[in-house]
Amino acid sequence: MDTYMDDMLTRLSRYASRESIERISRINNRKLIEWITEVAELLEPSSIFVNTGTKEDLEYIRRRAIEKGEEIPSKYNPLHTVHFDGVFDLARDRENTRILTVGGTSISMINTRDREEGLRELREIYKGIMKGKEMYIGFYCFGPKDSSFTLYGVQVTDSAYVMHSENILYRVCYDVFVEKGESLRYMRFLHSTGELNEYGWSKNVSKRRIYVDLLENMTYSVNTQYAGNTVGLKKLSLRLCVYQGYREGWLCEHMFIVGVKGPGDRVSYFTGAFPAGCGKTSTALIADTVVGDDLAIIRNVNGEARGVNPEVGMFGIIDGVNPVDDPEIYRILTSRDTEVIFANVLLTEDGEVWWNGKTSEPRKGINYAGEWWLGKLDEKGKPVPPSHPNARFTTSIFYLSKVDPRINDPIGVPVHGMIFGGRDSDTWVPVEEAFNWVHGIVTKAASLESERTTAVLGKAGEREFNPFAILDFLSISPGDFINLHFKFGEELTREPRIYGVNYFLRDDKGRYLTEKVDKRVWLKWMELRANNDVDALETPTGFIPLYDDLAELFRRELNKEFPVELYEKLFTIRVGKHLEKAERIYRIYYEKTPETPRLFFDTLLEHKRRLKQALDKYGSLIPPSKLDRR
Repeated sequence: MDTYMDDMLTRLSRYASRESIERISRINNRKLIEWITEVAELLEPSSIFVNTGTKEDLEYIRRRAIEKGEEIPSKYNPLHTVHFDGVFDLARDRENTRILTVGGTSISMINTRDREEGLRELREIYKGIMKGKEMYIGFYCFGPKDSSFTLYGVQVTDSAYVMHSENILYRVCYDVFVEKGESLRYMRFLHSTGELNEYGWSKNVSKRRIYVDLLENMTYSVNTQYAGNTVGLKKLSLRLCVYQGYREGWLCEHMFIVGVKGPGDRVSYFTGAFPAGCGKTSTALIADTVVGDDLAIIRNVNGEARGVNPEVGMFGIIDGVNPVDDPEIYRILTSRDTEVIFANVLLTEDGEVWWNGKTSEPRKGINYAGEWWLGKLDEKGKPVPPSHPNARFTTSIFYLSKVDPRINDPIGVPVHGMIFGGRDSDTWVPVEEAFNWVHGIVTKAASLESERTTAVLGKAGEREFNPFAILDFLSISPGDFINLHFKFGEELTREPRIYGVNYFLRDDKGRYLTEKVDKRVWLKWMELRANNDVDALETPTGFIPLYDDLAELFRRELNKEFPVELYEKLFTIRVGKHLEKAERIYRIYYEKTPETPRLFFDTLLEHKRRLKQALDKYGSLIPPSKLDRR
């Protein structure tokens, strides 16, 4: 250890115990120790705890979360704890989430802030913000250990809840930082809950800031507790990962990775991107195996797209989870042997965790708004729901009975197909295959729209543009993200098939036309198509299933009949709606994203040409029975 490093550790010893200093000193990385020292001197914590990932350290973090009141244990299972964020901190904050750019350079459709101004503002907010608090430092892998796919991250926070969440969601990799020292490239995440009110909630939410500094591969989060704003390696790291992938030519996606079994012992792997509340988790859990439920890093390995899950946990929406539609996750959430952090649910007086979907009835207790009782109204006279619509659960993916045995494979799994889906009541059919990679990127991925849910602050129910289901997490323009996918596909010897799905198609009376379990059939059909085992019907918008294939799959997978009348209704091509959508999408990219490649517009114009030809030939509605099967 040189004199400079000794000086850093001496300065740090004002805030850290001898044991913590010793743990930090094992990491032979001058810049990292310098940063930790500067952060401690700015934030002025009363103590520092360094998480090395031992059983004792993990238990300490969990215990501190309870002692500090950030989590309340359930009487049903002491490993089940409940966390509350407060009424003004229940979702991702879009407005105050900003990409810091040099000189305030704008990025199309992305919130930005002048880097120097943003850092100056943060420095004032952070100054002394951890006085009287314990600072936690954690070291994590964003992917399997010993994988060329994997990124690394350092989290600094004053929230034991945040670190407890990360200990469940990610692999603790203190040993990798010790082993690799100066050679390791890593992301940094700095978070503080800020001053807390009498309920233990972040008090100064008007000064809530979530800033992403691409230049320094770092994120800042302050005056917030909601995990989507605070857990660094979750959606904050996704923005850094997207940017690194853009510069290096690989993909960082807001996607699950699942395995779907085909004939014999065959397993085909699919990734899937859905906006929050659109069936992403339920699709992952209805598949045969699960590699990951939320994020994916996809690289070209010898001409083949291969994907890894950078996480080992699940941070999912709990609202509506029930034993009929979600038996696997319901089992985990109600088990006496699992560790789960529940956020913004109802904790009843007798210590039971309750959410919308639980088989019991809600009873008096506490929730995200304080004390709750049946009939409680808010200041506007509206009923306060016992469990928030964006209530969440955090738990280990290894509790799943169907976790894929290749989850830790350092070279990932082969990606046979990519799935894109959102809330769409009147346009897309339940499942459709794109003509090719470029057509799929343009008409399925980049054209994704969905009804807004409660996972973000704002008015629920509005349909909004959300390309690749990742707009909120992009650190580059949507046009550049599209171009990255075009280039990535060009270098593959076998392109993954691309599919659009829609579980929310309604009839003229507003009733859903499909059931939740039907998505298993759509997955099985995609698996057969990806391996060229079944034919398909060509439409102006892509390839749809043949009736006989679906009827067989419904009988085999769900033991139910699939009436031909329902098939005709579900798979009618709504030409007029598609043309309206194509016009909307074209206008968005033309007016708002000048970086969009010419190939995108050419492909979309060809898509419109096919639709207009079909309109002239068949009319605005084209049931499958009208289409030429040659």
